[in-house]
Amino acid sequence: MTQLLQDKDYVVYFSDCVEETNHDPLSAPAAQTPGSIDPKLEKKKPNENVSLADNSLLVDISDALSEKEKVKFTVHTKTTLPEFQKSEFIVVRQHEEFVWLHDRYEENEEYAGYIIPPAPPRPDFDASREKLQRLGEGEGALTREEFLKMKEELEDEYLATFKKTVAMHEVFLQRLAAHPVFRNDSHLRVFLEYEQDLCAKPRGKMDLIGGLNFGFGSGESKSFSKHVYEQTKQTSFFLTNLFRNSDPIPKKPKQADVMRSMTTTTDEIYLGATVRDVNDFFEQETTFLQEYYSHLKEAVAKVDRMTTKHKEVADAHIRLSSCITQLATREQPPTERFLTRAAETFDKCRKIEGRMASDQDLKLADTLRYYMRDAHAAKAVLVRRLRCLAAYEAANRNLEKARAKNKDVHAAEQAQADACAKFEQLSARAREELIDFRTRRVAAFKKSLLDLAELEIKHARSQQELFRKSLQVLKECQ
Repeated sequence: MTQLLQDKDYVVYFSDCVEETNHDPLSAPAAQTPGSIDPKLEKKKPNENVSLADNSLLVDISDALSEKEKVKFTVHTKTTLPEFQKSEFIVVRQHEEFVWLHDRYEENEEYAGYIIPPAPPRPDFDASREKLQRLGEGEGALTREEFLKMKEELEDEYLATFKKTVAMHEVFLQRLAAHPVFRNDSHLRVFLEYEQDLCAKPRGKMDLIGGLNFGFGSGESKSFSKHVYEQTKQTSFFLTNLFRNSDPIPKKPKQADVMRSMTTTTDEIYLGATVRDVNDFFEQETTFLQEYYSHLKEAVAKVDRMTTKHKEVADAHIRLSSCITQLATREQPPTERFLTRAAETFDKCRKIEGRMASDQDLKLADTLRYYMRDAHAAKAVLVRRLRCLAAYEAANRNLEKARAKNKDVHAAEQAQADACAKFEQLSARAREELIDFRTRRVAAFKKSLLDLAELEIKHARSQQELFRKSLQVLKECQ
């Protein structure tokens, strides 16, 4: 495993940073400090837990390179599916290309009844970089020992954030690869096997405000998807047409998330007020998911505040240890030994508190945050179903008008039958997806809380043993 962290340029080369991951962030590895990483670790094998029943398409992120403006992910794929040109691929992708892939699934009408895995969050290392910069500027006001300890803490925080970013991008790809329908999408094959830069761009802001007028996707995107499917074996040829009319990258990518959220919320409110859903199951699911999402959002904010305060407690041990060390240099030898041992105890306690805060962030905060986004994706399925129901009701009204005027009755009947079939098919798929989502999230939270409890017990025992030995040493110093 190779990793490099430079204070000046903040460049990280990170190899094998994600161990075996399941389809949720619960199995993302706990952050390792630079000192705890074994440089002689062997190259890890591709993830074998993508699907316990089918290993025909395995995807993992083996390496990642973080720079100031972007993160490059090395995506490794092994497959036995005949649709792919080779059995193994290694490509380099950026975050924008992950978002592009997610958008292709969202705009495809065939996937309207499925819960589309949420796009991975955009890499954000600004906070860690700003702390490192402020630490460098204030180096003169700190002792060398205090400076080195705080620098180590910030580097660990930066590395942990980087690891979680890689894990979230890997989880997104693994969920697509494990899904029996999503894995067959032509855009996923292009993403996994085309070795050159895709130059993919996320949807522009005007595309995100499509709402009811755009439905599930334009006719141009449908014909384009068909073109991609037919030309899969000639990758280098069709990629030119694939991205010729791509939208420019938004200058502020976070605005795209706001636009997407506003569009979904607006559609949800409008359709909820104008379309009457008589299906008790979906009506209950809509009510539940709205309340569930609100609770998760509130819980994420509170857990983030908790973990932040816990990290502040760990950081306070640095100053406390440093102050006691300085005080020890001015005392008599017996007192100096006592204070030195006390400072060492606080320094060791700081490391345990830091690990506890990191575990809470990984096992609890990240799990809540991931399933908040997954719940939003489930709400989007219900919104798409309401759109389809609205189209079905509009087809019924058009049929009544056609019969009243005795004009184009056959065409109206056909449109009404197609709308009915589409709505029933979408409803059946959505029901299965929502039931699966319920089972998946319960199992995920159970695993997360059990893992967190075991880690808390482990750290508490370590802290108890530390205090026991420290008290014994301090008594000997008296």
